Amino acid sequence: MRLALILCTTLSLAAQPPAERAVTAVLDDWHRAAAQADEGRYFGHFAEGAVFLGTDPGERWTKAAFRAWAQPYFQRGRAWSFKATRREITLSKDGHTAWFDEDLDTPNLGPARGTGVLAQEQGRWRIEQYSLSIPIPNALTKAVQAQIEALAKKP
Repeated sequence: MRLALILCTTLSLAAQPPAERAVTAVLDDWHRAAAQADEGRYFGHFAEGAVFLGTDPGERWTKAAFRAWAQPYFQRGRAWSFKATRREITLSKDGHTAWFDEDLDTPNLGPARGTGVLAQEQGRWRIEQYSLSIPIPNALTKAVQAQIEALAKKP
């Protein structure tokens, strides 16, 4: 089964244009770096002006602020583990900007979604913005909305 998954992944990557393969490689390595608690490699994939949007409404992090917040997780030897189960990549006409969305398998959040933008800087793809979210099925929206509104009303 594992061999079949590797073969399917390899074949689907081979079918991608080179720029999409490069973006895929960056995002996959970025997720692996977090799972391996490699802080330097993880944050090395961000552009200097990058922004990370977390799942909480107040989580809009600059690269430096996100790194400061995340550092204790990396120092303990494990940060977080996100595995893309589906990803779509769109390239700009000039091929120097990529937009993507991905479905994620995560042990702590459950099913999640990431979206973002990468840009080429001196021939290297870097993450400019990443937005992490927890998709809420439409059937649960009213209940979740009520919980959010009740929480907002608390002093």
